[in-house]
Amino acid sequence: MKFRIMRSVLMVPVNVRRFVEKACLRGADVIVLDLEDSIPAAQKVEGRSMLENAISVAGRGAAQLMVRVNNEASLLEADVEAAICKRLDALFIPKVESAQQLVRLDHLTKEVEAEKGLEIGKIKFSIHIESPLGLLRLDEIAQSSPRIESMSIGVDDYCAALGINLTQDASALFFPMSQLVITAKAFGIIPFGVLGSVAEFSDLHVFEASALRARDLGSEGSICVHPDQVAILNRVFSPPEESVSQARKIVVAFEDAVQRGRASTSLDGRAVDTPIYKHALATIERVEAITKFDQAKA
Repeated sequence: MKFRIMRSVLMVPVNVRRFVEKACLRGADVIVLDLEDSIPAAQKVEGRSMLENAISVAGRGAAQLMVRVNNEASLLEADVEAAICKRLDALFIPKVESAQQLVRLDHLTKEVEAEKGLEIGKIKFSIHIESPLGLLRLDEIAQSSPRIESMSIGVDDYCAALGINLTQDASALFFPMSQLVITAKAFGIIPFGVLGSVAEFSDLHVFEASALRARDLGSEGSICVHPDQVAILNRVFSPPEESVSQARKIVVAFEDAVQRGRASTSLDGRAVDTPIYKHALATIERVEAITKFDQAKA
């Protein structure tokens, strides 16, 4: 099993040089250079002109690199053409509401890859659902392009579209996050996000609680907007040591049972069968992939 590690997805405004320069030192699994929400409307073209240098600077480390483009017709094509390069791993696509949007974007991306001599299909998509309509169409959206590698929910825009404010337990996000996780896992896509607002960086305990709630639903990481949130996400979305230790015991016990002609056994008063064994293997593989990735980033 191949793991793409996306525990912490750090948003960095492309027009703030000191943030760009320090991005690769923050320990994030993914750096997203933002051309969208953090750039004033009057400065979109200027922000785009900074992208080439920002990719060079932020891309010095081993972190995966994305660019969040503007999903408006007047800006999208130029953003995509400026963003796609050998160092880029994925385009972060906001405000996705239909499969047709991604089909068109897939075609455009293919053209730019060919123009720049890149492998066709190299550039992946990370899609961001920010409206009730996008959520309703999530199934068809998820199947619209083989480039889709990850997906998330834009909490603030989604709640604004519903006309609601998040409560402390973020109960309004339980259904959309559950739907996102189930759909993503059904099609081999990485789901990420917290059950809360990523804007909550002044109280890191609240942010960590929102990450833990999302992890328990199957989320594999989250966007963050402040460097102090990175370590929390990396910890929350990594298998804890006790889980890894237990997984190793399960693997040994089950494989010993198989050698004795049985596909089930018991460990510490709990039955161990094939699904539990497979889950244990996945836990071990994931922590090994995380360890290797963290070493590369360091």
